Amino acid sequence: MIPTIYEHGFLVVDKEPGMTSHDVVAIARRALGTRKVGHAGTLDPMATGVLVLGFNNGTRLLQYITDGDKSYQATIVLGVSTITDDFEGEVIATVDASAITDEQINAELGSMRGTFMQRPSSVSAVKVDGERAYDRVRSGETVVLASREVTISRLDILQIRRSKKRVEIDIEVTCSAGTYIRAIARDCGDGLKVGGHLSALRRTRVAGFTTTGAASIAGLKSVEFSTLDLADVARATFPVREIALDEKLELSFGRTLTANPADGVYAGISPANELIALLSNVDGKAKPIAVFAAAH
Repeated sequence: MIPTIYEHGFLVVDKEPGMTSHDVVAIARRALGTRKVGHAGTLDPMATGVLVLGFNNGTRLLQYITDGDKSYQATIVLGVSTITDDFEGEVIATVDASAITDEQINAELGSMRGTFMQRPSSVSAVKVDGERAYDRVRSGETVVLASREVTISRLDILQIRRSKKRVEIDIEVTCSAGTYIRAIARDCGDGLKVGGHLSALRRTRVAGFTTTGAASIAGLKSVEFSTLDLADVARATFPVREIALDEKLELSFGRTLTANPADGVYAGISPANELIALLSNVDGKAKPIAVFAAAH
């Protein structure tokens, strides 16, 4: 049985390469002593970095974390295209990229800053008729997914390296949820007519969560890690409404309160730093959309 302090909350993990997000969830389930563990956005097996886990009641906040923006460090390789748009996939074309200039690279990647329509990588977790796109591709299908609107608020080129016919570009990206970094590599290569793929990917931030203080996989396995309190995560994610004791009772029965100061989701937190409910204005009242406090 895990200590009371770990009954509900969040755990930030620095994922290692070569494992799936589900692998990390399985390790966390054993470490936390609960089956109820979920994550706020998957990471490819090749990728490392921030994987945010919610456990027990923490899973009910995950959707709000998933919707937050994210930051990455990545390396694009120009001159080689793969079926998965990353280095793990089969090479489908090789082109001499040595003539591509730094100015061309800057212009091509610069065109991806802002809000635009991006086509997800065919080997992705997007579902097509109930089946993951990557399963369809691996069974031999050709899958072209519909483009979706994404926002890239930051795309910085850190370094450009040249090796024979290949060009490697280190980038740093901040983007909206649903943006595919592999698609940036693919589209950069396609725009420059030499093809491209991703050779390295590290997620450095998810919403307000970074690698600072994140648990390692070894730490999870040896149960040497720290978790985040549910109320503290709520404070960092939503505007806060302080909840009095009589209001806590009302909310525990699912009743409404007077309206929040503004629209949007508010975290109702008690003086004892307990997350009572998430509140949203409906018809002039603050309605609980998720209740965490039980009636006593």
